[in-house]
This record gives sequence, structure tokens and C-alpha cells, in this order.
Amino acid sequence: MRSDDEAGTDRVFKALADGTRRRLLDRLHERNGQTLGELCAQVDMARQSVTQHLAVLEAANLVGTVRRGREKLHYLNPVPLHEMQERWVDKFERPRLRALSALKRRAEEDMSDRPTFVYVTYIASTPEKVWDALTDADLTARYWGHSNVSQDWRPGSRWEHRRTDGSGVADVVGTVVESERPTRLVTTWAEPGEEAREGRRSRVTFDILPHGGIVRLTVTHEDLADEAAAAEVGTGWPAVLANLKSLLETGSPLPQEPWLVPGD
Repeated sequence: MRSDDEAGTDRVFKALADGTRRRLLDRLHERNGQTLGELCAQVDMARQSVTQHLAVLEAANLVGTVRRGREKLHYLNPVPLHEMQERWVDKFERPRLRALSALKRRAEEDMSDRPTFVYVTYIASTPEKVWDALTDADLTARYWGHSNVSQDWRPGSRWEHRRTDGSGVADVVGTVVESERPTRLVTTWAEPGEEAREGRRSRVTFDILPHGGIVRLTVTHEDLADEAAAAEVGTGWPAVLANLKSLLETGSPLPQEPWLVPGD
């Protein structure tokens, strides 16, 4: 013979199995204590049908009602849902779900409205040569004023943007996220010691695609700290990429480093 608890659990599962009833619970979660008329207006359904759905929710103890004068107000009762979570979720999955919840929050933070800069240029070269110009320490030193250094440029590898003045100082450090030679390179960017701080790490993607007999290079710098950072990279990237283009097309970088020329 089934216990009262098992019968109650069946009623809860039956009530939650219908999409309309779940929407009614959502509406009550948003604003508790609504009349039948208010709920009907939100689910676009005949009054009789909504009444039937509410009766099922009441039988499952998911909704309670209170009279206020001539009106009957409906209230969400979260207790059965809490009991279901404790029985069917928490005792089995609590540690993993907590980790997933933290990951979800981090992903939502990463998908915030932090600025993104995108720049596209066309270069008379090959994807392989453009890739090497972005990853070879000696080549980057010729047109960037820094050497891009990594052990192997594979996902998970560290990389550094080192000065070429002999000091070996890195002004930018990060990790290789994606590496698909010669078409795609994704890296994180941060100042040394700042990688772990919230909002201090950005991400740069190089998409290198054949375009007829030339190359289309797209640089996407995202998760920038603020509009000031976006303005800074908005002047820096065009200068660097102009120097890269000149090196690959003529064999020499521009006669002046563009980022050092005073602005108007």
C-alpha cells in the first residue's frame, strides 16, 4: 500500500509535468498573491482552463489560496519543491551542482557588457606566414617592439609579451586557449600579477583566413576592463597590424613605429 508521502510526491510530479502549470508557478514566483483574473491575463487561456490547472496545483499543495473580501488570492507554496530537491537532488549531487552553479555565475560574469574591439586587415601573404609573424619571437620583435614568447603555442601553454630592450621584462602575460595553426589563435591577456584579479584579464582572438590570393586577419580583443581600455587598444592594434602588414608585404616594418608618432 502506498504511503501518503508517496501519493503526495506523485501529485507534485503530475502538477509539474504540464508547461502551463509551471508557467503559473513562475507568475506567482514573480508576484505572489494574484487573483484568477490576473493569472488568466498572463497565460492567455480561458478562465475555466486556468481554474482546472490551479486545482491540480492546489491538490499538490504547490499553491494555496486566501480569501480577501470577494477575491481569492493565489500564493506559491515552495515547501513541496524544497522537499523534492532535498530528496532527489541535494543528497546525491550537492557538491557537483555547487561547482556548476559557480561556473554558471562565472560564465554570466564573463558574458557581461565589457567592451570588445574588433579590427580587420587584409595582407598580401599566406596564412602560415601571418601565423608565424604573430608567434615567432624574432619576427614579433621586428614590428611590435616586443617578442611574443611561448614554449609551443599549444592550448594551456603560457605566453609572454617581452620587451626587446634586453631586460626580458614581460608587459603582458597569458595562456593559450585555442591554437589551430595557421587559422586561429586565442590567448588571454593580463598584466603580470593581475591574471587572478576580477576584471583584469582580457582575451584576444586572431582569425587568419585565406581571402582569394591574400589573407584576411581579424583581431578580436574582448573582455576589456572599461571604455578607457577599449580606447587604448583601439589605437594600439591598428598601429601594430599596419607594421605587421608592411613587414610581410615589403620585408620591412614601417620607417617609424606608428604608436610612437604623436597624435594630431
